[in-house]
Amino acid sequence: MFTDKAAVCPVHASADHPKIPPAKIGVLLANLGTPDGYDYWNMRRYLNEFLSDKRVVDYSAWIWQPLLQGIILTKRPFSSGAAYKSIWNEDAGESPLLTITKAQTAKMRELITETHGDRVMVDFCMRYGNPSTRSKVREMIQAGCQKILFFPLYPQYAGATSATACDQFFRVLMKEKWQPSIRTVPPYFEHTAYIDALAKSVERAYGLVDQKPDVLVASYHGVPQRYLMEGDPYHCQCQKTSRLLKERLGWGDEDIVTTFQSRFGPEEWLKPYTVEEVARQAEKGRKRIAVIAPAFSADCIETLEEINEEIRESFEEAGGEHFTYIPCLNDDDLHMRALTQVVSENLQGWV
Repeated sequence: MFTDKAAVCPVHASADHPKIPPAKIGVLLANLGTPDGYDYWNMRRYLNEFLSDKRVVDYSAWIWQPLLQGIILTKRPFSSGAAYKSIWNEDAGESPLLTITKAQTAKMRELITETHGDRVMVDFCMRYGNPSTRSKVREMIQAGCQKILFFPLYPQYAGATSATACDQFFRVLMKEKWQPSIRTVPPYFEHTAYIDALAKSVERAYGLVDQKPDVLVASYHGVPQRYLMEGDPYHCQCQKTSRLLKERLGWGDEDIVTTFQSRFGPEEWLKPYTVEEVARQAEKGRKRIAVIAPAFSADCIETLEEINEEIRESFEEAGGEHFTYIPCLNDDDLHMRALTQVVSENLQGWV
C-alpha cells in the first residue's frame, strides 16, 4: 500500500482507486553485506546466507551443504566473530562497512539532489544481511520509483560480487506487481574519474611517509582460478586496473605488483597470493611496502583485519620493516564525485 503523502488518485480514476505517488527515479547502491553483530548466532546467520550462495561457492549442494551446516558453521562463526570484533564500530553498533556505506550514500544523495532535486531517490542495500535488497526495493517502489538504477559498488565485475548482487535484485523484482524499469551499472574499473581518485589516494599516502615505499602491492579479493577459465572477466579487469593506476602515476612496472587475497577452500585461486607475495618482497630486500585494495569501494573485514593484520604480519615476519596500508576510497569527496559521475552517465535519457 502506497504511503507517500503526495500520492493522489490518477486523473479520471474512480474515487476508490489506489493512490499513486509522483513518479521518481531510484538509485540503489549495493554492497556485499555485514552481520548484525559479531556474536555466534549473528555470525552463523550471516555466513550461512553468504556461503550458501551458488555464485560464491558453486560446489554441488549434496557435497557442500553437509560440510557447511556441520563443520564450517559450527566453528567459523567463532573465528569470524573474533575478526569482526577487532574492527567493530562499537559507538554505532555496526560494522565499518555499514558505517562507510551509509556515509557514501548520504554524500551521493547530496550531490544528486544538487543536480536533480528530489526527483531522484538515493539509497543503499546489502546482498547479505541488512538492509536487505528486498526491503530497499520495496521502499523505492512505495515511494513512487518507476525507474531504478541498480549500482553494485564493485569496480571490477565478478560472478561472486556484481552478478550475485544483480541476481538478488532481479529475484526481488519477480515479486512486484508493478515492476519499475531498470538499469544496472556496468563495472567502472577503467573510468577515468575512478582511476584518478585511486591515484590521488596513493599520492596522498606516499606524501605522509618519510621515505617512499619500495613497491605498491595492489591486493584484490581472490576467486578460484577455475572461474577465469570459465569466462569470468574479473582477473583481466584487476590487471587492467593496476596498469591504468601505474600509468596515471607515471610509474614503471617494478613499482607495482598485483596480488589476490582471501583464499578459501582447497582449490587453486588466482595468484600470486597477497600473504605470500608480501613475504617474498621482504625477502628480496624490499623492506618498505604499501598495500592498496582497489577492488573494495569501502573498508571492510578483508581490508581492516586481513590486510592490516594478517598480511602485515606476514611481511614483518619475513623481515619487512615499514608497512603502509592505504585505506579504501570510502566516502572521500573525490571518490564520491567519481561514483556520482558514473551514476549521472547511467541516468542519461531518464533525467
